[in-house]
Amino acid sequence: MDQRERPSPHEIRRAQQDNPKIREHDLAARLGISEAELVAAHCGLGAIRVEPRVNDLLTGLEAVGEVVAHTRNESAVHEKIGVYDKVVTGNKHALVLGDEIDLRIFPKVWAHGFAVEKRDGKDISHSLQFFDAAGKAMHKVQLGPASNLDAYQKLVAELESSNQEPIVVFKASGANDDAEVPGQAATVEDLRECWSQLTDVHQFFDMLKRLKLSRREAVRMVGEVYAWALEKDAIGAMFQQAAEDEMPIMCFVGNRGCIQIHSGPIKWVKTIGPWINVLDKTFHLHLGTHHIIEVWAVRKPTKDGHVTSLEAYGADGKMIIQFFGKRREGEGEREDWRFLAETLPRIPGPTAA
Repeated sequence: MDQRERPSPHEIRRAQQDNPKIREHDLAARLGISEAELVAAHCGLGAIRVEPRVNDLLTGLEAVGEVVAHTRNESAVHEKIGVYDKVVTGNKHALVLGDEIDLRIFPKVWAHGFAVEKRDGKDISHSLQFFDAAGKAMHKVQLGPASNLDAYQKLVAELESSNQEPIVVFKASGANDDAEVPGQAATVEDLRECWSQLTDVHQFFDMLKRLKLSRREAVRMVGEVYAWALEKDAIGAMFQQAAEDEMPIMCFVGNRGCIQIHSGPIKWVKTIGPWINVLDKTFHLHLGTHHIIEVWAVRKPTKDGHVTSLEAYGADGKMIIQFFGKRREGEGEREDWRFLAETLPRIPGPTAA
């Protein structure tokens, strides 16, 4: 869409006033704009543009206390209630390693930021919202009853941008690491040889880059020794069994700019239509199963023995969500998780060429 055809800030605000119950993500799609443009339209009227200085943000958030960390992609929303602590800053990668809030952040992807205040009668909510250059949401921080509002306002003042224009310049998204890679360079033999030599799950991404493969291409190619296709309802079956057994799992949801992780048991799982919802005390998840095209169980060698993940992919080839059994560095995989992953319903027949 040409920039001149896009609705004006006034038109955006009017559309939001006329549709108060529609989620911002959905309203932006209806208007043909990015979510960042929707938020920017309220600059000076409930929104303040802030600079996406990730390291300053993370080091300042601990004083704000308990908040809700919110990371999503088009098919899954992951929320954790806790404190931003155990922060590791960095220009290429930044980390939050708290007991509840556990993040892997890629600061260069974050392009736009806003501090947003919303009023609903007597209630006022506060949040920090960050987007990539295309205006897609990377990460949000929502204040709650236990948050320190003074510390939040001080942080907003420190990050406030000199540019408070109610528009953002629309740019196309950059490359995504999960996207299909044209011109497949690796053979099945190359892939299996490299895969067999892994000693840590964190080496997997570098292997894919070296072989010029997307994640989905790799799991399709490698064969059943390392990856096998599952029925699409395997994710729902995993949730129900893990909840019944109070099995601690790791649940990863991410986008280009942030990956958010839950580690621990899940208790309250509720399915509404195509959505699987986890509604626990400090962890909320909303997963649109109607977006899932493929589910894979994936086995990776490590120095502590192989570990098994469950991975769900969408029609665009990108990974929607990933699960492991909870484990610490130096520990082997949980036997109950391995048994669950290996007994989920498989799709019969060969899984690789």
